[in-house]
Amino acid sequence: QVQLMESGGGSVQSGGSLRLSCVVSRSIFTPNAMGWYRQAPGKERELVAVITSEGSSNYADSVKGRFTISSDNRKKTVTLQMYALKSEDTAVYYCNAKGTIVPTIESAPRYLEVWGQGTLVTVSS
Repeated sequence: QVQLMESGGGSVQSGGSLRLSCVVSRSIFTPNAMGWYRQAPGKERELVAVITSEGSSNYADSVKGRFTISSDNRKKTVTLQMYALKSEDTAVYYCNAKGTIVPTIESAPRYLEVWGQGTLVTVSS
């Protein structure tokens, strides 16, 4: 089973910064895109930022210029650096990875999408 291990959530005052990190637990899974989504109370889950294994990134308009996503393909990690946090950034943040899994040397590669368990970010005004 492949898991995404998240870290870095917490509480911060408006204008502060936080850094979220996520790592793939198994070497049998190779992501071709990793990203972060968030879900605020009473709202649907939304994309925050995503980055491909080629380094192409995309951001939600609401976080452009404040958040930066980066990844390390060799370590299979993705990081979200968040600056100038606002109260509306308060949400549970979920790591997401899409890629290929090869369970055994005899297995054919297949597509897999994995979610982390979520980490809470609270921004107080």
